[in-house]
Amino acid sequence: MKTALITGASAGIGETFAQELAQKQMNLVLVARSEEKLESLAQLLRSQFKIEVDIIVQDLTAPNAAKDVFDKVNQKGITIDLLVNNAGFGDYGDFAERDGEKQVKIVQVNILALVDLTHQFLPGMRDRRLGGIINMASSAAFQPMPYFSVYAASKAFVLSFSEALWAENRRYNVDILAVCPGPSPTSFFADAEFPSFLAKASELNSTPPEVIVKEALEALKNKHSSIVPGDIRNQVLVNIPRFLPREALVNLWKTILGTGVDKN
Repeated sequence: MKTALITGASAGIGETFAQELAQKQMNLVLVARSEEKLESLAQLLRSQFKIEVDIIVQDLTAPNAAKDVFDKVNQKGITIDLLVNNAGFGDYGDFAERDGEKQVKIVQVNILALVDLTHQFLPGMRDRRLGGIINMASSAAFQPMPYFSVYAASKAFVLSFSEALWAENRRYNVDILAVCPGPSPTSFFADAEFPSFLAKASELNSTPPEVIVKEALEALKNKHSSIVPGDIRNQVLVNIPRFLPREALVNLWKTILGTGVDKN
């Protein structure tokens, strides 16, 4: 039986990945900061699907976090067939006025931990000539977004990085996929401290986590390099940069997202 490791597995899209992969009879290694939430989910999945579920409590902003996760997996004698780099978060507001430590932590989780975890597990997949890695990017990856600058930039990195690795690793039978969802009804907007009216507007155009996960797994199966899950509205969103000059694009997003700065 194959095993998947999922970061940010205690809630939202990560939890949905865990449920969907458990239903497909994959054993799981669940990684997140909350031991209570992880253990509750693990017990539910063990009972419902009769699979093995291990948990690793880990803050991915900690020094050597990815190496610690890798070492714990090896100590358990587990081979990871699918890595889902799902952990990530954002922050809304004027960059210069937001908490600087939080901005650095966004980069640590969204980029550094993702790169390090990929580098820890990818060589083994290449040696076995079998494996897959799903990196969660975002529709924000396709354009700079004032007042959401660090998050959007971090996801642009994830998209570019993942597509490059997709090309590098095809000959090793290792599939790499960047998933670029639009808004989804999770706690993301509240955690990022979006004003309520902007969060509600985004949720009107949201894609359920179940749809995102199912489409992501199908895209991985079909060996795609990236996917924008959901309906046509998300496709329109990510293709706007094709038709606008970059300065006009940035000013458009400044107008849209900047409405919350004055009202916040």
